[in-house]
Amino acid sequence: MPKFPVDVPKPRLLKALESLGFRIVREGNHIALERLNPDGSRTPMTMPNHRTIKSSTLRTILNQAGISRDDFLRAFEDS
Repeated sequence: MPKFPVDVPKPRLLKALESLGFRIVREGNHIALERLNPDGSRTPMTMPNHRTIKSSTLRTILNQAGISRDDFLRAFEDS
């Protein structure tokens, strides 16, 4: 499995999150994303609107959204 990225460019991160089912709801100082789950529930996610996202911030975002490290790395490698 590849190493966890250090500074992730925002466009590549958004592409990886879109492949995991998230879509952008609104954008300002932060980017609000949302995923519709098969059971009808929604998973919200908020991330800072910076050019790059630090690895510690990314880990926190993924943890709060319930995305495993392996699932993210697979989607990130494909993006």
